[in-house]
Amino acid sequence: MAPMIRRLQCFLFLTLTLMISLLPAAALAASTTSNMSLPGCPNTCGNITIPYPFGTRAGCYRPGFDITCNESATPAKAIMGTNIEVLDFNITSAEIRVLNFIGYVCYNQNSQQNDTWSTPSSNIGETKTYLFSHRRNKFTVIGCYSLAYINGAQGNGSYSSGCASFCQSLNSTTGNGGSCNGLGCCQTAIPAGLSYYEVSWGFNGNQAWSFNPCSYAALMQEDWYNFTVDDLVGNRFYERNQNNVPIVLDWAIRENGTCLASHVESSASPACQSIHSGCDNTTNGDGYICKCLQGYEGNPYVPNGCTDINECNIPNQYPCTGTCVNIEGNYDCLCPKGTRGDGKAGNCTKIPENFPYPAKVAIGSILGVALLVGICFLAIWHKQRRRYIKEKDEYKKYYEMMDNHLRVFTTKQIEIATNNFDENHIIGVGGHGKVYKGLLENNMAVAIKKSKEIDEVQRGEFVNEIILLSHINHKNIVRLIGCCLEVQIPMLVYEYVPNGTLFDLLHGKSKNRNRPISLGTRLRIAVESAEALDYLHSSIAHSILHGDVKSANILLDDEYHTKVSDFGASNLLPVDDAQIVELVQGTRGYLDPECLCTQIITKKSDVYSFGVVILELITRKKAIYVDNETGEKQHLASCFISRVSKNKIHDMWDVEIVTNDEKVNLVLQEISELAVQCLSVRGEDRPTMKQVVEELQKLLRFHTSLSSWQIDPEETDSLLSETKFDSVSDTPAFHSTNYMKVLEIDTEAPR
Repeated sequence: MAPMIRRLQCFLFLTLTLMISLLPAAALAASTTSNMSLPGCPNTCGNITIPYPFGTRAGCYRPGFDITCNESATPAKAIMGTNIEVLDFNITSAEIRVLNFIGYVCYNQNSQQNDTWSTPSSNIGETKTYLFSHRRNKFTVIGCYSLAYINGAQGNGSYSSGCASFCQSLNSTTGNGGSCNGLGCCQTAIPAGLSYYEVSWGFNGNQAWSFNPCSYAALMQEDWYNFTVDDLVGNRFYERNQNNVPIVLDWAIRENGTCLASHVESSASPACQSIHSGCDNTTNGDGYICKCLQGYEGNPYVPNGCTDINECNIPNQYPCTGTCVNIEGNYDCLCPKGTRGDGKAGNCTKIPENFPYPAKVAIGSILGVALLVGICFLAIWHKQRRRYIKEKDEYKKYYEMMDNHLRVFTTKQIEIATNNFDENHIIGVGGHGKVYKGLLENNMAVAIKKSKEIDEVQRGEFVNEIILLSHINHKNIVRLIGCCLEVQIPMLVYEYVPNGTLFDLLHGKSKNRNRPISLGTRLRIAVESAEALDYLHSSIAHSILHGDVKSANILLDDEYHTKVSDFGASNLLPVDDAQIVELVQGTRGYLDPECLCTQIITKKSDVYSFGVVILELITRKKAIYVDNETGEKQHLASCFISRVSKNKIHDMWDVEIVTNDEKVNLVLQEISELAVQCLSVRGEDRPTMKQVVEELQKLLRFHTSLSSWQIDPEETDSLLSETKFDSVSDTPAFHSTNYMKVLEIDTEAPR
């Protein structure tokens, strides 16, 4: 009996010893969990851990970080706002993953939109806490004949972009697990600062209906989605994901601005509560986030939330070839006895008993290497100084070259001309900078363009471009008077054109908005604009692609003579016209659809944009206009081509220029057909700008002869035979298996 009692006592002693040894670990685990939220506050909702500054009860969260726990669901769901389901929180990266709705549109067998469609929108900017993550999300479009736009709010401005995807069959896609490169799906990045967006669709039909009736578009987590061919079949993508995809939101403490501002905020409610914590300015919008200092981990938003990391327990992250000793916020690595060096770097070496000859040789070698490094440093410093002096001499040469063609202004002269860049002097705002009206000392009115910041490489390219543009001399191109290169941001000085833009005259702000514009005036505006573009394309040593042809970039003087302006998106071509430019910028409604697929801009891209300008002249409708009957936004080029295929283009002509005279209507018919030819989907099917000029000049002469009652039937027949073209596409869309990449669109309203 006694041996049994002794064995029982021994067992109880060992059990008690084991429990005592486990108490610190259990206490640490409990402390780690409790330190994620405020004392007395629930820190979970269903399977989700909710860390402070988030919370589900009053007093448990920071303003703007409240979460609703829907306990009626199984399991319980965390809800942000009114109906946004939360998937998880991340304190370290200041991110929150939520579910986002999928936009979709489906078509019937007649390739017409049926009742199955959705254009969702999402607004997370009401609390000013969240912004869509530009690092983790991509706007994704899935389909074989799909074009979708994303429009939203970016800070105090607006944002618009798009993405298109095509495929001739399911077998022509990139295959399962492939990247979204435009064959079956495409993705485009979003900018920082985006708090609201909505989805809209760009095509009115679907030529791939038989094997891909539905298209989808959504802003979603980039690394979550892997394309599969099955996503194109029926509505499987929608059903599999139940109308939801994950999206990542960036959050921050935004009410105090920056880390600098947070240091002086009221001590009663600082954001970074824990000792051993600091803050970083957020990379998405205004504000800052708290972080545990190096050597600590946990929640910096609660008291004592940042705890020491025991680096010795994580040898993969914190290597040590000796004895590891954890210290507060760091660790030491002691080399084994008899060795010395840096155990963290793994170079513990044996301590020699004396100072042998090899050691002396090693020290001498080190000193020799140090001397060699010093000599190399001096040589590099001398070379950089020589390059600096050479660059100064090159800038002096630039000034000397431009003195023959341009006037070089000082910063002081520009400031006086614009009254220190007074906002009342602003006459235009675009994606590349602002334009001010200035008055020089000789009372000459000028337009001064102040560009956004550029780096040193772009600055050199900018000077070269000024030298080239200074040689442009055409009556219908805004003349470059001079420039200012004294400041980091370069400025150009152009002649001032007083009567606004063609856009203002046709659609809005012009003082003559309600005054009828004759067909002859419109034809003359078209001819002069085309002559200017033809001059840029072919009449100077280096061809120039304008890159942003639109009615807002065609200025008018008091006699309605044109001046083509705004070369901010222009690109220079080498003498070899076969060269192309891999850069696409422009304005929605004027962009060449071929560029959207190839991301390559050519001379024919300017021809396409000019075709849209011709349509504006004869319809007096904007490139993207609101239909009076349906109230929906319409693409002018697509709608006009659709009317051509139905022989109903006369319905879109401006009533101001339509008459009962068959000869006048013949001119309108010929102008319409020329515009449609300019809008051909393939660039090789479009005319050159020189051909456009010739056709417009013929039409202007013919119309002038009508006004003078000098009608020659043979001239009419000649006009018909010379301006007709072979065919017109049956649909307003374009057919291409090429893929679309990122499309940057300038949506600034013309001023």
